[in-house]
Amino acid sequence: MNITIIGTGNVATVLGKVFLKGKHTILQVAGRREELLNALSNVLQCPYTLSYKNINQQSDIYIIAVSDKAIESILSEIIIPDESIIVHTAGGVSVKVFEDKFKNYGVLYPLQSLRKENNHLPEIPFFIDANNEITKKNLYDFAKTVSDKVFFADDDKRLKLHIAAVLTSNFTNFLYSLADDFCAKENIDFKNLLPLMHETIDRLQQFHPSEMQTGPAFRKDLLTVERHLNILKRYPQIHDVYEFLSNCIMSVEQ
Repeated sequence: MNITIIGTGNVATVLGKVFLKGKHTILQVAGRREELLNALSNVLQCPYTLSYKNINQQSDIYIIAVSDKAIESILSEIIIPDESIIVHTAGGVSVKVFEDKFKNYGVLYPLQSLRKENNHLPEIPFFIDANNEITKKNLYDFAKTVSDKVFFADDDKRLKLHIAAVLTSNFTNFLYSLADDFCAKENIDFKNLLPLMHETIDRLQQFHPSEMQTGPAFRKDLLTVERHLNILKRYPQIHDVYEFLSNCIMSVEQ
């Protein structure tokens, strides 16, 4: 397919690379900041435009990969051919944002943490939706050219998937950041924890998370929990997070 990507951030960059690997053609990238557009156009080997009103009219699919809050604000500037498809990539934005503005539209939600700094292309499950069955099929066929994991998901399901993604990725990464900061200040090598982190993830291939819970709070080892909290008094934010999560774990029936 011929593709136009609207956006210059992590999602736009990584998906652009994924589409190129899938033998698709990026005809154009569009955005507001020229330095970012220039960099992305060099990566994807395509021209760019600073004006949404000057988007090319030759693409089969137009992919909006901007922040959730920016999607609706730019739609009035975009004109595409009736036979083309326009989609956004947000998990928490309704497909109806396109209603009464375009003939064929949908959602192409990549359920993955995408960072343009990474050299590798991660496995990306896609969750799709569209306003009619033909567009839905076309989106499914398109997504299948770049991923083995393509599923249908309406607004409600995508929003719930987004919540689960925040819990499993964004929140856990924040805990990693807290641990990294603690280690740095206490002269501990954070990388020594990587085997433990990998093992925790690997177990989820075979077992339910609730079956794999370990640690002092799970064992109701109050003495150890209290010793940890005493050390963490020097780190109020980590202390509060540790105490809250420990109480949550201890409240679960075993």
